[in-house]
Amino acid sequence: MEKLMYLMLIEKSKTYNKMTKKVVTDHVENIRRLDDAGKLEICGVFQGYPGMAGMYILKTESREEAEEICRAEPLVVGGYATYKLVGLQVANRENNYLL
Repeated sequence: MEKLMYLMLIEKSKTYNKMTKKVVTDHVENIRRLDDAGKLEICGVFQGYPGMAGMYILKTESREEAEEICRAEPLVVGGYATYKLVGLQVANRENNYLL
């Protein structure tokens, strides 16, 4: 079976707009650590989707590892956001787009 990536959808909580500069800095440092460790495929901010903050696509060895990363996200730890984690089977040329 092919390895999955994991999509972390970050949803704003009621306190999202009350984030401090330190929380934002911690969030960006977390992104850098994940990227440096080879765990981050891509991340970004959603535009025009009320209630949604953004997402990460994670490259981990297991769903459990992806869950640990999600729970450690500073926005989640601080209560500024929640998350949903979804397994993503990548379709590409190498796997003939899952045909």
